[in-house]
Amino acid sequence: MSSKAFLLVLVFVLGAALSWGVYVPTVHVAAQNLKSNLRAFLFVGVAYFLVAVLVPALFIFVLKHDPTAKGIPNFELKPVLWGLAAGTAGAIGALCVIFAVTNAGKGGALYVAPLVFAGAPIINTIVTILYFHPVKTAPDWRFFTGLLMAAAGAALVMIYKPVDAPAATGHAVVAPPVGQAPPT
Repeated sequence: MSSKAFLLVLVFVLGAALSWGVYVPTVHVAAQNLKSNLRAFLFVGVAYFLVAVLVPALFIFVLKHDPTAKGIPNFELKPVLWGLAAGTAGAIGALCVIFAVTNAGKGGALYVAPLVFAGAPIINTIVTILYFHPVKTAPDWRFFTGLLMAAAGAALVMIYKPVDAPAATGHAVVAPPVGQAPPT
C-alpha cells in the first residue's frame, strides 16, 4: 500500500473512531432531552437512512458512479442478504447500546461505550479468523496478548468507573485554616 493510500485509510479510521466515539454520549443526550431512548433511537434510524441510503443512492443511481466498485457491481440476492445482515447487526448493536445506557443510569454513557468498543474488536477478531477469513496457522502469541489486554481494559473500566459521591446527610465539617486551632 502506498503512503498516500495509507494516509487515506488513517483519515477514514479517524473519522470512524471520532463518529463512534461521540455516538453514545450524543444519543444519551438525545434520549434525555426527548425523555425516551426509543425516540432517540428512532432519530438514529432516520440519520442512518439519510447517510446510508440517500448518499449511496445518489452515487449509484443519480451520478452513475460508484467510487467503491471493484469489478462489476451487482444486486444479486446473496450479497444483498449479507448487506442486510450487516445493517441488522449494526442496528441491533445500536439498540443494545440504547438499552445499556438506559439501564446503566446516570453516568452510564461514560462506561457503556468503552465496554462496547473494547468488546467489539475482540469479537470481530475471533469471528473473522474463525469464520469470515479463517487463518491456516494460529496467530502469534502477541496477537492473543493484545486480545487479553483489550479484555483487561474493559474489566478495568468496569472496576474503576467513575461514581458520584454519596450525598451528605449532615452538616459539613470544615477544617480550620492552617495555623489555627479547631473551635471547641
